[in-house]
Amino acid sequence: MDNRLLTPESLKEDSFDNTIRPQTLQEYIGQSENKENLSIFIKAAKMRGEPLDHVLLYGPPGLGKTTLAGIIANELGVNLKTTSGPAIEKSGDLAAVLSSLEEGDVLFIDEIHRIPRFIEEILYSAMEDYTLDIIVGADSSSRSIKIDLPPFTLVGATTRAGDLTSPLRDRFGITCKLNYYNQEELKNIALRTSKVLDCNIDLDAAEELAMRSRGTPRICNRLFRRVRDYALVMGDGKIDLSIARIALDKLRVDRLGLDDTDYHLLKSIIDKFNGGPVGIEAIASSIGEEQSTIEDVYEPYLLQIGLIKRTSRGRVVTEKAYEHLGLPIKNS
Repeated sequence: MDNRLLTPESLKEDSFDNTIRPQTLQEYIGQSENKENLSIFIKAAKMRGEPLDHVLLYGPPGLGKTTLAGIIANELGVNLKTTSGPAIEKSGDLAAVLSSLEEGDVLFIDEIHRIPRFIEEILYSAMEDYTLDIIVGADSSSRSIKIDLPPFTLVGATTRAGDLTSPLRDRFGITCKLNYYNQEELKNIALRTSKVLDCNIDLDAAEELAMRSRGTPRICNRLFRRVRDYALVMGDGKIDLSIARIALDKLRVDRLGLDDTDYHLLKSIIDKFNGGPVGIEAIASSIGEEQSTIEDVYEPYLLQIGLIKRTSRGRVVTEKAYEHLGLPIKNS
């Protein structure tokens, strides 16, 4: 896993996020269209006395998929059971999780695209008919067991919706795509975090924090905690614009939210491949990273803010990137 400060992936140090997670849709900042739709669907399900349709949440990491799963369970007034795709290795793992559910519960499966295919096929009947058909034993002694399950809601989260098979994707009645947050939304998240953690922050400082958070709440909260340390040691504990800029500059996070890793990636394309176009495999080899890490973690934000673009021949660094790096354009 990427251990850089600005990775949108979850780190161990983010465990404090649990204390600042919103518990209701009203508290949840951003993703307004998804919030509005989910509110209607949840209210309708409660009025009918039925479980909510299965929900698929997809989008880049760090945008609030896990938080939304918890909010859905809270709004429904039911229990939340959590697991992940890589943790379900055999049919018994899935059976243990499903058989522990009570009526109406929400089962949250993170990284659902990483569930093994044979497990996925068992999941179909559980989602459609609330039954679990598994085979126990081996060879001639094997037999099929059918287990009835209470009605439940499956909430699946993925950063790679394209990796889901069509049969699994089609079984989700509700699909929500989470998008990067704008600066105003991130400023409000920083202000909310300051209240929860009882640490004052100026509006200007909150805007500075939002500007450098890569459109990602998880990164915004992580940077908040680091800036809070600077404010405590170098000032009176209050985060003002001066302290925020000093801290973020020391952390080597620039005005666009780029860090040394982003600079390394962009400069590698410029210096080694004349600015592109270049294939993702060549980029991965040149900077010593996994291809999937570049596609899931680094690239989405660089594409979002227009520093690189995808073409039929590969990735290309844009003029905006040359200007930001202060370099002469090599390739038109």
